[in-house]
Amino acid sequence: MKGTLSERMLPAPVGGGFAMEGYWVWCGSVIKADGKYHMFASRWRNTLPMHPGWLLESEIVRAESETPEGPYTFKEVVTPARGAEYWDGRSTHNPHIMKCGDTYVLYYMGSTHPFPDVPLGEKLDNSSYRTIVARANKRVGIATSKSIYGPWERRDEPVQKTRPEYFDNFFVSNPAPCLNPDGSVLMVYKTRKYAERPYPEYLHGKMELGVSKAASFEGPFEACSDVPLIREEGLEVEDPFIWIDEDGYNMMAKDMNGRICGERMGGIYASSRDGVHWDVKRDFQFYSRNILWDDGQVREMGNLERPFILFEDGKPTHLFFATSDGKNGEGFMNATKTWNMVIPLK
Repeated sequence: MKGTLSERMLPAPVGGGFAMEGYWVWCGSVIKADGKYHMFASRWRNTLPMHPGWLLESEIVRAESETPEGPYTFKEVVTPARGAEYWDGRSTHNPHIMKCGDTYVLYYMGSTHPFPDVPLGEKLDNSSYRTIVARANKRVGIATSKSIYGPWERRDEPVQKTRPEYFDNFFVSNPAPCLNPDGSVLMVYKTRKYAERPYPEYLHGKMELGVSKAASFEGPFEACSDVPLIREEGLEVEDPFIWIDEDGYNMMAKDMNGRICGERMGGIYASSRDGVHWDVKRDFQFYSRNILWDDGQVREMGNLERPFILFEDGKPTHLFFATSDGKNGEGFMNATKTWNMVIPLK
């Protein structure tokens, strides 16, 4: 993809995408099957704080639309809670749907914790004991089905685990898989490491990206590097999305502090020939949080996260983001509504 993604964006349809009354909605990933468009998304009850409520009670759902723009209609829960004894038994999040041969493969983050559901009115923030345990248990796994309508088979073990001796020893999440022509899968993932500072001031290091590979979609995934993808001090990114073309691998991700692309929580672009060594394009904004809608208004979105590009016949046609009505890039903290929006591409 040449140039910026912003240059290819058409106005976003007001009322498109996917939202649900009574729930926070996040993480939209879309595939066409059986003549319809199927969005796999995360949801959790909006009586919890948007953040970090997802860590404790998120579940992945499927919604349908006749068109890529939507609006999408809820159809079913795909990965419900299944008990604290499972690695993904209490929360499933970060869905990424793809088809490998005749199998639909849903990559996702799972977590567990041994505590009851959060009672109404109980304080919940990043320092809560529930949150600390759930965050430390984040791992990446898959669910598979021969039909887009399920049933979905979940694994009893994650396909990507932490490595105690390296930078990815705290958790792994936000899977960004890419299917290679030979059937192998390259995956960029988000991670943190344990911090060497006392509780409660610091529990973990900054966000990092790692790269792993597997011979097939089943995994297990093996890390390709003992160091993070981006190693420069002061830079922090998350929410990668990767794809492959004739020139190699491409990646977009969210620039947490704006020190790469120039806009806080705007989009960066990186490229790689082998998927392991990445060239991050500096002073280059791949996308902005300022979005033109089809009512003619430009709005600064509280969030633009978990980006996903829908490809049809090998061409990028639609871009999906998790977004909110929050202000000043603090959508996690002050949003009253979240949804998955869609942007048609030229």
